[in-house]
Amino acid sequence: MAKSTSPNKAAAVRQRGVTMNDVAKHAGVSRTAVSFVLSNRENASISEETRTRINDAVQALGYRPNAGARALASQRSDWYGLVTEIVTAPFAVDIIKGAQDQAWLDRRFLLIAPSDQADAVGPNKGLEDAAIEKLLEQRVEGLLYAATFHRGVHVPQSANEVPTVLINCFDADGNLPSIVPDERAGGRVAVERLLQAGHTRIGIINLDPVIPAAVGRLDGAREALAVAGLELDPELVVSGYATADGGYEAACRILDHKNRPTALFCLNDRMAMGAYDAIKERGLTIPGDIAVIGFDNQELIAAYLRPKLTTVALPFQKMGALGVQTLAALTAGQPIIADQQLVDCPLLERSSV
Repeated sequence: MAKSTSPNKAAAVRQRGVTMNDVAKHAGVSRTAVSFVLSNRENASISEETRTRINDAVQALGYRPNAGARALASQRSDWYGLVTEIVTAPFAVDIIKGAQDQAWLDRRFLLIAPSDQADAVGPNKGLEDAAIEKLLEQRVEGLLYAATFHRGVHVPQSANEVPTVLINCFDADGNLPSIVPDERAGGRVAVERLLQAGHTRIGIINLDPVIPAAVGRLDGAREALAVAGLELDPELVVSGYATADGGYEAACRILDHKNRPTALFCLNDRMAMGAYDAIKERGLTIPGDIAVIGFDNQELIAAYLRPKLTTVALPFQKMGALGVQTLAALTAGQPIIADQQLVDCPLLERSSV
């Protein structure tokens, strides 16, 4: 006995097999007329009544255009590709969300390819090259290349086949436009907030001093102090690993100084979490004895520390959206604002200052 097929399954099979010829037959028009209507040909002399019949037939039959075939025929698509390292990383998720939301507003579709390039040894160029190649095979009109931390990168040569914009990183070779956080302004606004609260002796728990985030944030802190007629005490600047343990160890060194500061600017939130432990171990209170400001706005840390951490946010969603806007300008042949666009890092007030 032959197996029966449920109505829903049968309908799904029929819909997948619907062609443009089926739509034309159902609407009583030519296949060319259907093609013109579905491709929104502005110069096609087709009446509104005919357009309505064709659109009704599309709905009744469940016809879906073959986007892959259309892109292959025209060598164009409505797709952008996004290559990022680890799609599950919180920062990568925010970049993707910002880019995806903007792409939808522009009626574009975002294809996402993880490259998993960051590891203990260095970039995994094999996976990165393969990710870009796969996106190019789909006839994407442009590429977004996103990093999980701000740094210079060498982008595979194949990315130059289409317009490409870098997000949260910059081209070490100086050829591609980029969207990066304004680290200097972020460091400045953090220290300005501490100065506003009356703190003039400020300790800084620094990242690796050679990376762009550390350089920019520290320069911004110095600028804010200079405007206030103050200098940064080099003995109160301690670098450490970008972890809670690194922050704890750096905070211990600063807090045990004979002339202890009244505020700490931690260059990321994980280090601020470690600093909290060092402060409390010494019987000090936050913000009564020591004010603390972080950087990054890692929600699972900043919002759940007690007291909640005032921090400077990295604008990942905004960078993702701006990346798509820049890519849209490039693919349309329009000039862009600058080769490198800086995005403000806002201060988020909580309870630690």
